[in-house]
Amino acid sequence: MSTRVDMETPFYFGPERSLFGLFHASTTPARKAVLLCPPLGQDQIRCHRLYRQLAQALAAEGIAVLRFDYYGSGDSAGASADMDWHRCLADTAAAADELRARSGAYRVLAFGARLGGSIALASVVPARLGGIVAWDPVLDGRAYVAQLDALQSALRLDAQRFMMPRKADEVAAQWLGFAIGASFRQQIASLQIDRPTVPTLLLDSLSLAAPHPWGSFVTDATAVRCMQPATPWDDLRRLEVAILSHPLIQAVTQHVREAA
Repeated sequence: MSTRVDMETPFYFGPERSLFGLFHASTTPARKAVLLCPPLGQDQIRCHRLYRQLAQALAAEGIAVLRFDYYGSGDSAGASADMDWHRCLADTAAAADELRARSGAYRVLAFGARLGGSIALASVVPARLGGIVAWDPVLDGRAYVAQLDALQSALRLDAQRFMMPRKADEVAAQWLGFAIGASFRQQIASLQIDRPTVPTLLLDSLSLAAPHPWGSFVTDATAVRCMQPATPWDDLRRLEVAILSHPLIQAVTQHVREAA
C-alpha cells in the first residue's frame, strides 16, 4: 500500500512531552528532511494552512517534514505569556533531533517565516541544521517590536472590530490578542541574528514601503529571491486573512529538492 502524501502523524515529544508535532512521512526513504519553524502569534495562525500545504508538497517529493509548536504556542504546553527566546531555540533543536529519529534522514534543513525564520537562523548550531530557507525573517528586533506595538494600538481603537475602544492598560501586555511577558518582549527587542554560516535562501516579500534590511546580512552562503505580491504582514485590515502563496511553496520545494 502506498503512503498518502497528505498523511500526518500528531504526537507529543520533548521535555515532559510538552511539545506538539505533526510528522509528514515521505513517500520514499528520505535522504533529507525539513523542519518547519513557525512564526508566532497572529503570524502563526495566518500561516497555518500554508505550512500544511508546504509540508504536503515536500513529502510528495520524498522529503520528510516535521511541523511543531514551541512551548507556549499552538498546541504545545504553556501559555503565550510563558514564551522565551532561549526556550524556542532549545525546542527547535529538540524538534530537529525528533525529525532525524523519525525520518532516518542524515540532513535536516529548516524553513521559517518571520520570527520562525529568525529562530531557524539562530538554531543552526544547536539544531545542527544543514541549510535554511527564511521568509521575511525578523532581523531588527527593536523595529519589529515597534511595529507590533503600533498594530496593537490601532487594533485597540478599531471601530470595525469593537463597539467601544478598549482601555490601554487592558491590552498593554498583548500583541494582537496574545499575552506577552515582559522578558520575552525585551528578548525580541534585543534580537540580533548572526550572518548565515550554512547555505541560506532568503525569500523577500516585504512591501516596497517597508525596510529591506538584507544588505548587511547577505554572505556568500546567502541567496535572495524576491517574491510577489508583497505579503501583508502588517496590514491590520487583513489581520484575520490566511496568508497563502503557491509561488512560495513552489520556490521552497524546488530549493530543497535541489539542495545538495
